[in-house]
Amino acid sequence: MTFTLATGCGRGLCRKSCSRSDHQLNVYDWLADIPGNNESTDLVEVQFKNTRKGYYHNINGLDLKKGDWVAVEATPGHDIGVVTLTGRLAIIQVKKANLKSADDIKRVYRFARDVDMEKYEESKAREHATMIQSRQIANDLGLNMKIGDVEYQGDGNKAIFYYIADERVDFRQLIKVLANTFHVRIEMKQIGARQEAGRIGGTGPCGRELCCATWMKNFSSVSTTAARLQDISLNPQKLAGMCAKLKCCLNYEVDCYMEAGKKMPPKDAVLQTADNDYYLFKQDIIAGIVTYSTDKRLAANLETISAERAQEIIEMNKRGEKPLKLTSDGSDNAPQKPKDLLADADIARFDKAKKKKKKKNKNHGENKGGGDQQNKGGNNHNHHHPKGKEQS
Repeated sequence: MTFTLATGCGRGLCRKSCSRSDHQLNVYDWLADIPGNNESTDLVEVQFKNTRKGYYHNINGLDLKKGDWVAVEATPGHDIGVVTLTGRLAIIQVKKANLKSADDIKRVYRFARDVDMEKYEESKAREHATMIQSRQIANDLGLNMKIGDVEYQGDGNKAIFYYIADERVDFRQLIKVLANTFHVRIEMKQIGARQEAGRIGGTGPCGRELCCATWMKNFSSVSTTAARLQDISLNPQKLAGMCAKLKCCLNYEVDCYMEAGKKMPPKDAVLQTADNDYYLFKQDIIAGIVTYSTDKRLAANLETISAERAQEIIEMNKRGEKPLKLTSDGSDNAPQKPKDLLADADIARFDKAKKKKKKKNKNHGENKGGGDQQNKGGNNHNHHHPKGKEQS
């Protein structure tokens, strides 16, 4: 599949199904190449700053594609955003957005003009200074809140203040002061710590950009139960993310661990053998192995076996039977871990090979040079004697 690069300042890096890589919550339009996809509906998805999106009717029949900058209806005035989805997938996204009424879907006015983009850039340039000043105003009013971000509307007539607060805040006086200070219409929108981290962005301990800042749209609750199911140490410093809440990635593998945990023996089960009683010391759910100790609290006489072997011994104990050892036929019944073939390798082996190769090439060059001199001397010797006359 090939993509045609778009030209002009109003286009994205590529058209149809792909768009700029810095668009958060981007949806891949896999129906973009189907004929008549855009004609199936006039709904389009438009994205604004960070994670804010809206859905609009293309009543003017504009040839909108992914990555186009457009001017859309707002209250009051108009806003500037970029088209992120068109066609049938836009209908599905509208259903997922759970819009309460059809009045929430406004209209697309036109393609963004140069004048619109200049006004848009001017408004965006004021956002950081407005945020700093508004924080000082909220502090002077004694409000227990933090203004995390400010977003100006495309025409500069309205500003959205995103704030974080643990308790209910009466910001009626704050709205009056902000309106008199910045001379725009004020809208206050409360967000959580996870949403703030997504808007600010950053790099997680895994070395990659935060999930909430790239693709995550809905935030499900995360509890310490997810950490317990995965046998993760309940260390608050390691379990907390950039937002000071439990990491969202704790939920990613919970289902896999729960499914694998069904095959593991009960944690309170005591394995009885002819010599000792063994208690669970630790387990590796994904690998399917368990380690038992002869002491409840200490690591004594540790034995590692597979989960199947542990279940087998539990069934034997229920029948009143006791095996001689935990392991069957006197060998370790635990699955063998993969071996590292380079564990005992010398890291300097490549250097040795290079030195050996250089030495070989050097000897070959000396031999070649000596042979040339011998051949040259032989030719000169033959030149002094007439052809066919042997040297006595």
